[in-house]
Amino acid sequence: MSEHVSSVKSYVAVFAALMVLTAATVFVANFDLGWANDVVALGIALTKAMLVLVFFMHLKHSPRATVLTAVAGFCWLAILIVMTLNDYSTRGDLQILGK
Repeated sequence: MSEHVSSVKSYVAVFAALMVLTAATVFVANFDLGWANDVVALGIALTKAMLVLVFFMHLKHSPRATVLTAVAGFCWLAILIVMTLNDYSTRGDLQILGK
């Protein structure tokens, strides 16, 4: 089995992209986007996670079973996030007992 060796140039490019996305996270956190705050934050975080998985964890050149395992993990994470946000959005104002 041959190993793929990535170039330093690609690692530097991915690192630069991660730094830009981190700066975007900090920049967006300073603005009130209303309902879109969570969506933008999760989108940036998902993009950064995908860059790390594909390039630093070498999923780009991994066997299909490894890629399938990573995709299944992300699908499970997406299910958990959607269910949590659904629960949070349907609660409305909670009444505290005794007040």
